[in-house]
This record gives sequence, C-alpha cells and structure tokens, in this order.
Amino acid sequence: MENSNSSDERPTVMVTNDDGIDAPGLRALVRVLISSNLFRVLVCAPASEQSAVSHSITWRHPVSVKQVDINGAIAYAVFGTPADCTSLGISKEVFSLVPDLVISGINMGSNCGYHVVYSGTVAGAREAFFNGIPAVSVSYDWVGGKSSVDDYTLAAEACLPIFRAILAEIKNKSYPLNGFLNIDLPTDIANHKGYKLTKQGKSIFKMGWEEVKSEGQGGKMLSTMEMESDSSARAEIDTATVVAGYRMFRRKVIRPVVDDVDTDKRSLQEGYITVTPLGAISPAETDYHSYFKEWLPSAVQQFSSSAL
Repeated sequence: MENSNSSDERPTVMVTNDDGIDAPGLRALVRVLISSNLFRVLVCAPASEQSAVSHSITWRHPVSVKQVDINGAIAYAVFGTPADCTSLGISKEVFSLVPDLVISGINMGSNCGYHVVYSGTVAGAREAFFNGIPAVSVSYDWVGGKSSVDDYTLAAEACLPIFRAILAEIKNKSYPLNGFLNIDLPTDIANHKGYKLTKQGKSIFKMGWEEVKSEGQGGKMLSTMEMESDSSARAEIDTATVVAGYRMFRRKVIRPVVDDVDTDKRSLQEGYITVTPLGAISPAETDYHSYFKEWLPSAVQQFSSSAL
C-alpha cells in the first residue's frame, strides 16, 4: 500500500481506462490533472489494452499488479479488466485512501448510444458508481487522418471545468450518487461548440463476421471501430494460423447506425462536448414495458392450461 501526504487538502482523483496504462489518452489526462496542481492523482489502469471487454471482471484467479513510474502520480498497472482496476483502486489495498472521483479515459474513440454496453471505459466509471463513488467516463471521437495525440490534451483541458465542478459539489455534500457521467468530445475539439447535456441514444456499429486464415488477415480492429491500416502492425500479430479441424473468424464493421433524434451521438457529430448521465441499468422503453402488462397474465393463463 502506498502512503500519501495526509496534510494535502486537495481532492483525490483516480484515473483508469481500457486502452491500457501506456495509452496516450490516459497519459494526456494524467498530465493535465497533475499540471493543474488542483488534485492528488492516482492511476490504476490495465497493463494492456482491454477495449470492448464491457464490465467483465476477473473472478477465478488473482490479478497481478505492478507499480509504474508516472511523475506526479502514484500509479499501478493491473493485469485485469477496467472494472478490476477500479474495484482494486478504491479498495484501499493498493492506495491508502479512497478517491473522491474516478475518471475513466480518455478513450480512443467515442462511446455513445448502445456502445456504452460494450465499453470498458464506461465500465471503469460504472464500477465506481456501483461502490458509491462519483465517476466520469471520458472518450474522444478519434478519426484516423484527422486526429492527433495533441487532441487528447485539448480534450482533457476541456473536461477540467466539469471535474472541478463535480468535486466542488462533492465537497459540499450536494453531488448526487444515483448515476455517473459519460463525456464524449468531438473530433475537432479545438473548435467545439460548447457543452451539451444529452441522453443516451441508440447509435451502434452493425457488425458481421468474415472467415480468415490467420490472426493478421484483414488487419487489427481498433477501439474506434476502424481497421488498422499499418501493415507492420498486422505483421506483428500474424503468428497464429488456423489449426487443422478449426475455422477462424474475425469481426468486421458493416455500417454505422446513428439516431435521427437529438441524442449523444448526433450532438457529438455536430461538434458538441456531450455530457450524458447514465445509470447502472438500461430500463426498457415505456411502450415495450407496457406491452407486457396485459401480455404476461394472458400468456401464462393460455399456455399453462394448454395440454402438453
């Protein structure tokens, strides 16, 4: 367990992610937090990329943890999922205190609509919420050929007012604990249109499958739902071929589907920084729930009385 300076009056934030502890998004966020000198900064993040693992946890075996040198922060790399990292980081087993706020990100690629279900980044924040700790997940809408690593710094700086406002409410004991926030930042972050409170929409990438003969065939799927175009990167993973008697399939993106209504993804595409309150579960829509109010009694009565 690491000891921290008990005389330090600054609030404590803990950073995690799903792209891994060496990811440029996390490193940029940590640098901005540290350079502001407003926070004590802890980092508890996956040792390697854990994109799209959702809220999976390690259950049947221990996880390994290694301290990592990040100047200005106390940092640990965890050989586990984002949810593992958050759970361990707030447990007081590796840090001597519980953070006031957990920030998960900055993710490479947006997390809007139905994709919050797949997202390890969102799960890192959701796990904190499960444990009564305020949390925010942060994602940047990375687009290959347009975005650069410097955009992560701009994204982190754009989030600072929100972080500070949350921590001020926490200090005043007026911050609500019945949800958590999901922030998405537009591709052209330098010219964003402002902050917009949004609702989770139904946007999703429709995905399919294609048969391949080796691990490297077809390229690597990035967390942005794009394919890695660097052939050298493909060569590095092109080591496993199909074993006799088996077939190998890789996911592929067919097309994106975006809401036509005013929701998180649509507002993000319009250039806004979207701030979307989320809960632990996704209740069914009202009309879907209402359908079963009459359906369930009649279904049970009809099929319970049917002769088998």
